[in-house]
Amino acid sequence: MRDYIALAVKGYHEWWRYLVGAFLIFIIWQAGSIPFFIAVTLKLTAEGSALTNLADYDVLMGTLDSNLTFFLMLLSPAVGLFGIWLIVKFFHSQNIKYLLTTRNKFDWKRVMFGFSIVGFFIILMTILDYTLNPDDYLWNLKWDQFIILAAIGIIMVPIQTSFEELYFRGYFMQGLGVIFKNRWLPLIVTSVGFGLLHLGNPEVGKMGYIIMVSYIGTGFLLGIMALMDEGLELSIGYHAGNNLITALLVTADWTAFQTESILIYTEEPSVGFDVFIPVLVIYPIYLLIMAKVYNWKNWRSKLFGKVELPGNDT
Repeated sequence: MRDYIALAVKGYHEWWRYLVGAFLIFIIWQAGSIPFFIAVTLKLTAEGSALTNLADYDVLMGTLDSNLTFFLMLLSPAVGLFGIWLIVKFFHSQNIKYLLTTRNKFDWKRVMFGFSIVGFFIILMTILDYTLNPDDYLWNLKWDQFIILAAIGIIMVPIQTSFEELYFRGYFMQGLGVIFKNRWLPLIVTSVGFGLLHLGNPEVGKMGYIIMVSYIGTGFLLGIMALMDEGLELSIGYHAGNNLITALLVTADWTAFQTESILIYTEEPSVGFDVFIPVLVIYPIYLLIMAKVYNWKNWRSKLFGKVELPGNDT
């Protein structure tokens, strides 16, 4: 079977299962944030203070050691990933492999390609901007802290991004696809939903809702990868590369990940056409490169066609 969405028939795929399953996964995912809030509360209590607002990002980010904060933030999607496995295995009776790929084996080379293409671009553009505008950055490399950050990031960031890919481009994509029997609706809903997931990020508060163009555009990029390639390997690799390289390389006091990175960007973020450049220029280039490498064809049917469901052969 080469239709990624149709792999949902490898398990129980009634519409109500996806409704209940998505809710249960969300609850499990959010439960994973409890250790973070407990740690912050204990630290503030020891200092004679209290956590009065769970949405106070500055307090949440500034109370604990940055590496501990980074780890505890990433613990939540790790728990969520376990939740996906539980729901898929015991609620849908579906092998988790069918949520990942149509290929006989999970293709790690595709993961590395997706990781490399975005990682190379981020490193190149950061070096270029640092060379042209060195006063916009603060050199922050402290080896003892950076090594801990790298260890946490290399282990936990791929888990975080894999959870988001399996939840949006996997579980929701397949669920919506088999319910509505088309491919365009899952692409739109999961891409917009992925963007809205980042609505609470500090970047939105700093730059305004215009930055949602980037988040939603990234959702479409990852969704197109999944549908055209009939699997999540490329999107998993790309998402991990984007988050990990950024976390290690550069941070700012207005970003979601405030880490012990090599560089700290000290300037105010710009809001203008440069928000649209990645979505309108860079992302299409990524897709064209992948299309060439993996010989993607039939774009119209892959992105907008119907989902033909074979018999349930669980």
